Formats: sequence, structure tokens, C-alpha cells
Amino acid sequence: MGMSSEDVVLIEKSKNSGDPTVVTVNCPDKAGLGCDLLRVVLEFGLYVTRGDFSTDGKWCYVVLWVVPRPISLRVDWERLNKRLVSCCPSMMPAFYLDQISSSCKSTPLYLLKVFSMDRKGFIHDVTKLLCDLELTIQRLKVMTTPDGKVLDLFFVTDSMNILHTKIGREETCEHLSVVLGECCISCEIELAGPGYECQQGLSSIPEPIAEKLFSREFSVIEDASKVEASVMIDNLLSPAHSLLQIQCRDQKGLIYDILRISKDCDIQISYGRVSSSVNGVRSLELFVQNEDGKKILSNEDQIALCSRLKEEMMQPLRVMISNRGPDTELWVANLAELSGRGRPRVVYDVTFALKTLGICIFSAEIGRHSTLDREWEVYRFLLVENQKILLSSKHVKLDIINKVRRTLMGW
Repeated sequence: MGMSSEDVVLIEKSKNSGDPTVVTVNCPDKAGLGCDLLRVVLEFGLYVTRGDFSTDGKWCYVVLWVVPRPISLRVDWERLNKRLVSCCPSMMPAFYLDQISSSCKSTPLYLLKVFSMDRKGFIHDVTKLLCDLELTIQRLKVMTTPDGKVLDLFFVTDSMNILHTKIGREETCEHLSVVLGECCISCEIELAGPGYECQQGLSSIPEPIAEKLFSREFSVIEDASKVEASVMIDNLLSPAHSLLQIQCRDQKGLIYDILRISKDCDIQISYGRVSSSVNGVRSLELFVQNEDGKKILSNEDQIALCSRLKEEMMQPLRVMISNRGPDTELWVANLAELSGRGRPRVVYDVTFALKTLGICIFSAEIGRHSTLDREWEVYRFLLVENQKILLSSKHVKLDIINKVRRTLMGW
């Protein structure tokens, strides 16, 4: 017999603006559950002020204290509850769990076509609306015509399962048309055919760009001393677990990144505590085991885990600008999960930063790029110069990189 959603996820809303809402998850455990829960929290634009995790390998108990970022963000707590419940294993027999897991693997991909008059911030406005509707952008193609019109192709997946019916697709298009106003010429949603599934890559990534963007020595424009990280492993405190002690500058998605790396490295977290930010620094203590249920004793394994955590905490996203002839291109890259999912809200944050700076996007693409040991999600934005903003200026380029990076990192 399955559990009710009230038994699995409990959300205690804050009584005062600015105070954290308490989210409690109490359910059977599964590999990577913490990562999946924090991913949903990040998708909803929530910031975790502190948290506790505990499991005996069979049952998991998670408590998160969250606040909207920005504080004015309106959160649909009922939808959040449903999404968190969907991450949790039920107590149904294994036969039904197998059916559910197989159906989840075949999440349909939809193609949203928006044809409209171009205007500043248009792509961000559409992206914001898609986030509100819980339509996750998997790929994006933006094309601007010489007569001032734009065709946006959004390849999306549907978290709320509303696009599988004709009525759901029509209502979504109607909602988009109302919000976008008179500039919207047409809007269509259809199931993306098999021909679209193979379109995973960008049209091209020049070799000099790829060498720099995916290099382990990728340099950050801002002062590197501002983004310090400390990772230590203690095998003396617990007889059965290694204690992973982490300190890092507080930033958007930090806890998600740590749990994502743990999931991808088959690290099992038995107990964890996320402390509140102190002077802009977050501390985590995680009692962990390797995939065999033992301590992490090998020096080689310890060094590999600590190095990866430090590298990805300090640079979870990479931002750079390049010039190809007269064109100015903004590149953003982040590591994808082993499951294939990219980082939430990247398009939303990048387009928001560019809209704030008054910079228009002529075209945009999302794709994947594989290096020897990693899978990257890559975003390419072709920027438009205007009389007020000269993209050829080195100072302007640095401003764009820093603004986009700070927005992505929540600084």
C-alpha cells in the first residue's frame, strides 16, 4: 500500500516574510534522493538556509529550511509539494515501481514554436513563463529575421504532465499569447518527432573556444581569492563512516552541486548537516560511505573526491565571451548529471542578466559537448550591439561576464 503525499512531504509555510519555510521529506530511501530533492528546490527558485539529512539505507528523513530568492518570488507551494513527492520512492511492490521507473525514462519531448515581433528581453519573458508553468527547457533555438521578427524554438519537457492532451497544449499557448501581448504572432506546441532527438549538439564549437571553455585550468575573471573552498576527509571520528567536511563561499545551487557530485561518484550520505551561512561562507558535514558501504580509505579515492568537489564548487558554471568575425558570442557551460539532466534555471538567469544590462539576443542555442570524462551542457548566445552598448569594448565584455556569472551564482 502506498503512502499519502501528506505522509511523505510536509511544508510548514513561514508566518512572516523573510522567515524560512520548513520542508520535511520522510520516505523510503534511494540512491541520489538528496540530489533529486535539491534539484527541485533549485528549480523553484528557493534558497536553502540550512538542512539536515539522515538515512539508515532504507528510510530517509530530510529537513530543509528554504526562502524564495528574490524574496518577492511567488512560490506555488502545492506544486512544490507534488514535485517533491514525485522524487520519492513509494511503498508499492517492486513490480509497480519498475513500471513507474520505465515510464519516467520515456519523458516526451515537446517543441514549442513562438513567432513574434522582436523586443528587448523577449526571450527572458518567455523563459520566465515556461519556468512558472514548470516546462523545463532542454534545448533552445532562437532565430531573428531581417524584418524584426523572431522565431523561438523551445524543446521542453513537462513536469506537470499537462501537454499530453490537446486541451493542455492549447491552454498553454493561450496563456503564452496573453502574457506576451500584441507582439506574439503565433504559438504552437507539438510532440517533437524522432528527428529532433538526435539534435543534441550545437551547430559548432570552434576548437579554440572548446579548449578554453572545458579546460581544467579555466580562469575566472573575478578575483579567485573570493571563491575559496576547503574539503577534508576524517576517518577517525566514526567507526563506520568517513566524515566529509566542506567549506565554501555561499552561492546558488551549492548544496545541489555537492549532492550531485556525491550521486555521480556513488557516495552514500548517511547523515548530513548544512549550516547557515556565516560571513558568506557555508559549512557542511556529511557522514559518507563508498558504494560498497565502507569508509573512503584509499588515498587515491580521497584525493579524487576532494579535488572534484573543490573544482566544481569553485567553478560550477563557466562563462566567457568570444568574437567570431563581427559577431560577439556569450558561452556558458555547466556539467550535466550522469542521468543526462542539465542544471536548472540557467537560461532564465542568463537572459535575466542580459535583459538587465539592456543587451539583446540575436540567436541562442543549447547543446551537449563531451570531453574525455565529462558531459557538458553548453549555451551559446549571439549578442546584438547597439548605439549605447559597444560589445567590442573590453570593459563591456568584462561587465557582461561578471553580471552573468554573479546572477548564475546568486551573488
